[in-house]
Amino acid sequence: MTDKSIIVFLGPSLELQTARSLLPSADFRPPASRGDLEKAAAEGPDIICLIDGVFFEQCSVGHREILSALKKGIFVVGASSMGALRASETELFGTAGIGKVFELYKNRIIESDDEVAVICDPISNAAVSEALVNIRATLEKAAFTSVLNSEECACLFNIASEMYYPDRTYEFLIETAKEKKVFNTQKLDIFEQWIAEGNAADIKKEDAVAVLNFIQSRINDDAAITK
Repeated sequence: MTDKSIIVFLGPSLELQTARSLLPSADFRPPASRGDLEKAAAEGPDIICLIDGVFFEQCSVGHREILSALKKGIFVVGASSMGALRASETELFGTAGIGKVFELYKNRIIESDDEVAVICDPISNAAVSEALVNIRATLEKAAFTSVLNSEECACLFNIASEMYYPDRTYEFLIETAKEKKVFNTQKLDIFEQWIAEGNAADIKKEDAVAVLNFIQSRINDDAAITK
């Protein structure tokens, strides 16, 4: 079957316009909450892709609704945010996981929902805080490129991890580090400039792109087989 029905739950991890350009045949829906996958599965799609979902404000996607979709023969794939977390928890039952965040959860390098949680603009759905998993990747990049040393990165990560997730921004992180006088202010200024130059990592976005490319590639392969 080449004309596949695809439902994708997407929010702040990737701009909708970009997502549609990568997977134009998909039905893109807002971040999933409890029951949304069950309703989607009842429509009989070929593929359900979970990228973003709600975390703390509402009930999150349940494992049972994922398992129910799998039992119906629906291909379920997760990545980036809530999708990566739930894929790591249900991979054994057939859910496919894609990307770096999925691998971090799968390998138990991270475990908490808090790692991928962000707060969003209620109108645009764009993230207005930074996911801890992205801060983690950015600090690893900063250490690798010698912008900061490993001890300085560990110090900043500890500060970020102790923040309430809506408060996590690079600006507030650096401001807090300066107030705490954790290490040389000049190094923090260098890090701040490095961030301003566009060097921050966004592995949630990378993974969202990767999973949509994965689905499109799967569709293309199926089309080639039927020719």
